[in-house]
Amino acid sequence: MPAPTKGQQPKLLDEVRQTLRLHHYSIHTERSYVEWIKKFVRFHVMRSREDLLPAEPKIESFLTDLAINGNVAPATQNQAMNALVFLYKRVLKHSLDGKINAVRAAKKINIPVVMTREEAAAVISLMSGTAQVVAKLLYGSGLRIMEAVRLRVQDIDYQMKQLTVRSGKGDKDRVTTFPTTLEPLIQNHLAGVKTLHQKDSAKGCGEVYLPHALARKYPNAAKEWGWQYIFPARNLSVDPRTGITRRHHVDPSVINKAIKAAVRRAGLTKQISAHTFRHSFATHLLQRGTDIRTIQQLLGHSDVSTTMVYTHILQQGGHGVPSPLDDLGV
Repeated sequence: MPAPTKGQQPKLLDEVRQTLRLHHYSIHTERSYVEWIKKFVRFHVMRSREDLLPAEPKIESFLTDLAINGNVAPATQNQAMNALVFLYKRVLKHSLDGKINAVRAAKKINIPVVMTREEAAAVISLMSGTAQVVAKLLYGSGLRIMEAVRLRVQDIDYQMKQLTVRSGKGDKDRVTTFPTTLEPLIQNHLAGVKTLHQKDSAKGCGEVYLPHALARKYPNAAKEWGWQYIFPARNLSVDPRTGITRRHHVDPSVINKAIKAAVRRAGLTKQISAHTFRHSFATHLLQRGTDIRTIQQLLGHSDVSTTMVYTHILQQGGHGVPSPLDDLGV
């Protein structure tokens, strides 16, 4: 879309970003929504705001194309839909009264990849430094990768042997188990982090990012030790929203690369990612006899049916049925 001249409305994407920030959406959601809106505009070759209407048929054809030609997952199609609904309702103040009967993306039933205890131990042992500590938390506490890298010093309760996951998936807080064996490793790691924080503070860069409401309510909290990230980034960076120079948490891609390298060195052929540690955490708890509802709470699943997928590993063979070949003795 052409750049506005003096007196015109701001550019559409600039207005989208402003509205997202006004409603305190995360930077990750902001980037995702902006990218979907860009794709939507390019798909329909839009040149002006007038081209955005009529809304419903344009949204429908875009979402249908994602399902048929893009072969996207249902969650991806839903994310695109959410971005477009936000655009029309929140940014353009345009109500969507008509029906949107897009072809729905086919839902695939994927059985999660799970490591054995020996495989998990092998992969973790071939990692080192921050990446290894994060991997131990992924497996030992059932965390998602973003939940792990966003952990702050005060989120771990050593006495209660638990850690608090704040604003997890669905913006929900939850409590999960903390591995006792990890305490000395974490404490040693945090000694180095604290030294780094003190150096940053001496340079005037000791503040950490806080969600908008917290930053406003507790203006000095960003400098306090308890709010610092457990896994800080190697370098300082400029916040794209505020322009403030601070140290963010480590990028998850650093951990993912370390996991892939360790999997290769271990000679494993399974498609193992950071999320595989979480799957393995749940499955191994089930094998130990932990109640499915307890595992649901530890993982932060809204519905126990989501957690039930891990029960497959408790059955030997497909659906617990031994192969007839095993009866032949040949």
